[in-house]
Amino acid sequence: QVQLVESGGGLVQAGGSLRLSCAASRSIFSINIMGWYRQAPGKQRELVATTTGGGGPNYADSVKGRFSISKDNAKNTVYLQMNSLKPEDTAVYYCKATSRGLTYWGQGTQVTVSS
Repeated sequence: QVQLVESGGGLVQAGGSLRLSCAASRSIFSINIMGWYRQAPGKQRELVATTTGGGGPNYADSVKGRFSISKDNAKNTVYLQMNSLKPEDTAVYYCKATSRGLTYWGQGTQVTVSS
């Protein structure tokens, strides 16, 4: 089992940056996939970015070139660097881990981008 805790959300002006963190309760070295999703009011949860143990990152088209996912195995933490933020990036951002066929979610962190 894995507990995930997100942090780093907040209010930022358009064009600004934020870095989200997702701290896992155990080693992420063996976790197959870790990623970030977001859910805006009235919309379905959508993929933002994922990273796998052996492959490269994967990004939604809407964030390519602006967001970057990375992980620090020593700190059991996955990050989402968000640059050039837009009002349409406003959402609750969730961390997700998939390991041995099981899926775990964090509680989410709010990101609000003002115009």
